[in-house]
Amino acid sequence: MHKVFLLCLLAMRGQQQASAPSLDHVRQLWIQGRPNEALAEADTLRRQNPLPAGIDRLRGFILYQQNKLSDADAAFAEAIKQDPKDTEAMEMRGVTLFRMGRAADAIPFLEAARASVPGANIDPNYVLGVSYLQVHRYDDARHTFAAQYGFAPDSAPAYLLTARMALHQELVAAAEQSAQKALQLDPRLPGAHLLLGEIALARADSTHAIAELEQERAINPLNGEVYDRLGDAYVRSEQYAKAQQALNCAVLLEPNATGPYILLGKALLGQQNPVMAGTYLERALQMDPGNYIAHSLLAQVYRAEGRKDDAAREFQIAEKLQSGAQH
Repeated sequence: MHKVFLLCLLAMRGQQQASAPSLDHVRQLWIQGRPNEALAEADTLRRQNPLPAGIDRLRGFILYQQNKLSDADAAFAEAIKQDPKDTEAMEMRGVTLFRMGRAADAIPFLEAARASVPGANIDPNYVLGVSYLQVHRYDDARHTFAAQYGFAPDSAPAYLLTARMALHQELVAAAEQSAQKALQLDPRLPGAHLLLGEIALARADSTHAIAELEQERAINPLNGEVYDRLGDAYVRSEQYAKAQQALNCAVLLEPNATGPYILLGKALLGQQNPVMAGTYLERALQMDPGNYIAHSLLAQVYRAEGRKDDAAREFQIAEKLQSGAQH
């Protein structure tokens, strides 16, 4: 959760807390980037009798920012005990529990907060939708995401949005089923065949991926991402001429993306054309010098051209970058 979001939540309660100057001082310390001092003063303040209203909520915010999630959860729980209508504490307890890997426990707090202030904050609503996905409540997830984007809850866009979110969570079967339902409702919905093609690529099913991506191209012919994925599928199936054709389109539509240049390097290497392959790979490395795949492919180009020293250098760079990426 971003600090800006946390500060916005606190601002919503600022006027109510104005009558407690010591609490306001804690808040100012925290906003000024002095969380340790703020927490020490908050802990002192918490020992007062009667307990200052809002102190546990504020402690929860500070602890959350410090990534002390268990302590933050306990603080938000105390805040809710003190004020069962504390929407911010409900929201943040739900978000905290979600980050602790307790999606099922997070849902009731996020639901209660949303019911109190519908659509007040984007991040908790997104977390609620993802929590529903993680506990396999897919209809609830779809309705939550649809409401956030203003879609009808059982519409084709709502199903496709849920499919995309499910894929982000690596719920591949759920994503595939939701995307297929979207296509049943609207056979020409842009993006649905693209997602199904990506799933097929992830399963190393190039034939199915090509079929889906060609259908997406017919529906959405100016989407550079489609040509990128299609080129990838053709490279994997060793149809290098078709791959080159698709990737040339991707480069024109997405000139600042490195992926199509790297895939063009692969396609041209497959066609025994290291000179042209090197041109595209060198371009990719100008854009992203730390891409170990591009360095590895360029090493193959140099080896094919008999440039042994250059090939050895590129292989070493690739291995170093790959090793660093894995740690």
